[in-house]
Amino acid sequence: MKRINISLIAALSLSGMAFAQNLPLVSGTVEKVDTAQNKITIDHGPIKNLDMEAMTMVFRVQDAALLKDMRAGDKVQFTADRVNGQLSVTSIKKGK
Repeated sequence: MKRINISLIAALSLSGMAFAQNLPLVSGTVEKVDTAQNKITIDHGPIKNLDMEAMTMVFRVQDAALLKDMRAGDKVQFTADRVNGQLSVTSIKKGK
């Protein structure tokens, strides 16, 4: 049983899902959603784990389902990280 749990943890870590829980939540406003390219433009506050100041920028999303129900003007909280060398939103939800 221990071996299965370790394998599951390793698989989640490699997929980035486990890391998303440890990333800081960032507040922002959706400026544009491009579902065809799996991209989202967000006007956001500082992203400490990426040493990034507040700005508006385009992010990739690794999971197209994250863009479902997202619209320009939505207030969101999200996590972002460098995935395969690209700045990517790893989780996002509508909020304050």
